[in-house]
Amino acid sequence: MRIYNSQSRKKEEFVPIRPGEVSIYSCGPTVYDYFHIGNARPFIVFDVLRRYLEYKGYKVTFVQNFTDIDDKMIRRANEEGVTVKELGDRFIEEYYKDAKALGIRPATVHPRATEHIPQIIAMVQKLIDKGIAYESNGTVYYHTAAFPEYGKLSGQNLEDLEDGARVDVDDEKKSPADFALWKAAKPGEPSWESPWGLGRPGWHIECSVMSTEYLGDTLDIHSGGHDLIFPHHENEIAQSEGATGHPFVHYWMHNGFLNIDNEKMSKSRGNFFTVRDILSQFEAEDVRMFTLSAQYRSPLNFSRDSVEQAHASLVRLYTARDNLLFIKDNAKEKELSEADRAFMQKVDEGKRRFEEGMDDDLNTAEAVAALFDIVYAANTMVSGETAARAVTYALDALKQLSDILGLLARQPGGLPEDVQRLAADRVQARKDKNWKLSDELRASITSLGYTVEDTPGGQKITRAI
Repeated sequence: MRIYNSQSRKKEEFVPIRPGEVSIYSCGPTVYDYFHIGNARPFIVFDVLRRYLEYKGYKVTFVQNFTDIDDKMIRRANEEGVTVKELGDRFIEEYYKDAKALGIRPATVHPRATEHIPQIIAMVQKLIDKGIAYESNGTVYYHTAAFPEYGKLSGQNLEDLEDGARVDVDDEKKSPADFALWKAAKPGEPSWESPWGLGRPGWHIECSVMSTEYLGDTLDIHSGGHDLIFPHHENEIAQSEGATGHPFVHYWMHNGFLNIDNEKMSKSRGNFFTVRDILSQFEAEDVRMFTLSAQYRSPLNFSRDSVEQAHASLVRLYTARDNLLFIKDNAKEKELSEADRAFMQKVDEGKRRFEEGMDDDLNTAEAVAALFDIVYAANTMVSGETAARAVTYALDALKQLSDILGLLARQPGGLPEDVQRLAADRVQARKDKNWKLSDELRASITSLGYTVEDTPGGQKITRAI
């Protein structure tokens, strides 16, 4: 597998630190509100990365944090008249609801910043002891000039950063580019005891502490949105490597931006949508399908048309699966014919294309196209004469590959009693050659959200997608 490393700016062969094991840290949400549709992209994409690595046989430890203390949280909690903890608890619960709807599996560990205050204080103290950080009036700053490699991820030049920050000079800092590791307490804000007085952690230090706490000094993969490269991930590198003396991350993965109707999402434009907003208008699996329709580093444009196209694609997948299930139920156990073997070979070719796409920097667009290769083969090569073994082979492949993408999650289920009754009546009407009644019963079944198809194997009824 080859991964585009944001730090080296090229694709590199993926070789984990420990054979058979992979450590991934993926930046999670700040829990002051429902997460937005832009957040959903990395959450979905790196969930697929985890699934694919597990498919390849790796034991994956996947850590995704919750930032549950920062300026936005404090401001929102004050507006609502609740504590920051109450606000965080509420929106962490809401995160799990929306993530589950989108098919995003829970991380191995979901650490919260406020549960790691002693570890944060310890890392800050270590940086002070090593001369890389300093205290000023209860706030502790990281001295960027003391880390010669600062800027190696983003390509930012420290002198340019300092020049650009001079309009915002803080007299407490040694340099304009220095950033806060620990913030002195302000009235009305949550705070914790520390060697530098009451205060709270800065944003960047949280991830350095939580990633190394659960994954060790060096991580295989660190992922997040492109907007986090600077300053967040750049600062994580400086903090972590400054504290441990070891390389922090082997592979940095960043997803591209998501626009709304070809415009950058922002509240000022009135095109800022939470996932909860989106799920009130669209099916969650359609949103997931849309997200995976492009390679993760490419820009992605969210629009009603694009989600409707994703829905249409899902309908094709579900229809193909349900057709195969129907044929399997009526298929004969017999020796494989040449036609059966040719079909199974097409399934194998689809699996190879799927893996080649995923091995090429997690190209989910290519992987989805490979699924449709299998669908096309099933639609054109499978009939009532196809051996049960060949049909099962295709169904197993579709399930295995779609599970990696988190698609085809709705299980085929039994028909409701009212639909079963109408279906039985229609079978009898057709036996009696009462075509008028048969058509009326078809219309009744359709009105309940099901489709009716008469096949050589009998009447087939499926739920409309």
